[in-house]
Amino acid sequence: MSLQVRVEGHGEVPQYASAAAAGADLRASEVISIPAGGRAAVATALHLEIPAGHVGLIWPRSGLAVRHGIDTLAGVVDSDYRGEVRVVLVNHGDAPFVIHSGDRIAQILIQKVERPEFVAASRLTETARGAGGFGSTGRS
Repeated sequence: MSLQVRVEGHGEVPQYASAAAAGADLRASEVISIPAGGRAAVATALHLEIPAGHVGLIWPRSGLAVRHGIDTLAGVVDSDYRGEVRVVLVNHGDAPFVIHSGDRIAQILIQKVERPEFVAASRLTETARGAGGFGSTGRS
C-alpha cells in the first residue's frame, strides 16, 4: 500500500526508523514551547490521503514520554480528512519543553478499520465480568 502525502514549508514525509517499526515518525514543522502542565497542537505541515477503510493513529514517542513526560492526545486521523495533521502534545513534566522544527514528536500507525453497524438492544449477553468498572478484572 502507498499513501499520498502533501508536504508544505518545513514539513517532512513520515519515515519508519527501522525495518520492523510499526509507526512512522512525525516531525514538527515549527518551533514551539509547551509549558509544564500545558498542551499544544504542533504543526507538521503534512496533509495525508489515507486510503478508505484505514485510519491514521497518532501515538507518543517512547523517548519523549520517558525522558520528558511528553504524551499525545486526540490521535485519530480519518481517511476523509485532508487538512494539516497537527499533533496534540501534553507536557506532564515540571519544566517547559521546547520543540524545534524537524524534531520527531510522535508516530503515526496506519491501520485497517472495521465499521460495524450499531444496533439498539434491550439485553446483552452476560459475561463473568458483567458491569464491573475500571479495575474490576480479576477481582472476586
